[in-house]
Amino acid sequence: MPKVFRPTDLPMEPNRSPIPEFSWKSSPPLAELSRSRYLNFEIRSLPPGKFSFPYHFHRNAEELFVLLEGKATLRSPEGFTELEKGDVVFFEEGPKGAHQLYNHTESDCAYLDLRTEANVDVCEYPDSGKINILPSIEVFRESSRVPYYTGEERVREKWPEEILHEE
Repeated sequence: MPKVFRPTDLPMEPNRSPIPEFSWKSSPPLAELSRSRYLNFEIRSLPPGKFSFPYHFHRNAEELFVLLEGKATLRSPEGFTELEKGDVVFFEEGPKGAHQLYNHTESDCAYLDLRTEANVDVCEYPDSGKINILPSIEVFRESSRVPYYTGEERVREKWPEEILHEE
């Protein structure tokens, strides 16, 4: 059954950022209201002079913005681009899909934020060197990244001697 969402009928909740520059309002998770299995989407409203989420990219999700009203400036690896009502912007997985919005105007900017959902995603923040495991929101510094076998040198100590000598 089709599910119709009218932005004017949706309650909009402010985000809870401790940094005032990151301020927006968001609809409830529309994927939950529609019982979507693979898409995650909300309507977001970005006030004048505010930024969307920190500059980031996803390792296991594609994302799409559709500007519903107003204008905003997009930051991406290619630079800065002014977006306007009706623009559709696709962000691929990985560093080439990095993005952030800034409302450079004096009016609100509303957009549909649509993402694929494939269980676990890793979101990376190039400006701050953080890695976020989604959807659980576990944030780590990239600088703590280590080679795969780090800390595994003493594997034999974890096993009983009688098993190791049964070769």
